Amino acid sequence: MRRREFIILAGAAAATWLPPTALRSEERVIKIVALGDALATSYYLPVGRRFSDRLEFALKAKGQSVTVVDAGKGNDTAARGLASLNRSVPEDTDAVILVLGAVDMVFAVEPNITRKSLAAIIENLKARRIAVLLCGAAPHTRLDDEHKSAFATMFSGLAGEYNVLFYPAFDDAFASDPSLKEIGDFKPNAAGIEAVVARILPKVEALIDQARHRVH
Repeated sequence: MRRREFIILAGAAAATWLPPTALRSEERVIKIVALGDALATSYYLPVGRRFSDRLEFALKAKGQSVTVVDAGKGNDTAARGLASLNRSVPEDTDAVILVLGAVDMVFAVEPNITRKSLAAIIENLKARRIAVLLCGAAPHTRLDDEHKSAFATMFSGLAGEYNVLFYPAFDDAFASDPSLKEIGDFKPNAAGIEAVVARILPKVEALIDQARHRVH
């Protein structure tokens, strides 16, 4: 009887056993850094209502084992984001949501300068085997037609060149609806952040999947 019980127990254990590496891959908490300007950091909202907070909540509600860290600064251009990149994105980062470029348009930075900075950020992250989701932004209304065209194609061009995930316009979810923006401002309010999270969620889930399958 004892031998038979041992065989049954051994068989059950074998049926449920998974290699340690598989367990680590699926159970490991994925660290996502949101690297961006005011659109992404939403520093003006209370803690708990900001983009990183609401995104982490939504992902966990779908069963994802993640942490989302806000590493953005309100007025960061792409060049400023590049200058502080290694400090903002530490070595234990698995994935980055890159939301830079909108402030460049407001400050009328030349598109080729913005592009070079974003390209350098992406190259740095890929060299460190960090998965990237590049987010675009709608061209600012103050820009002339030439600059609007350059910015409009810049984000998608970078995503294609570097083969990274792409979300066309971070501000699409709220830009045309005054009820989703701060009064007298272009930044999303708490409801606007919820709208952004709902739209971007599938792309972030794809980002997590990429991060889990990368070899570190």
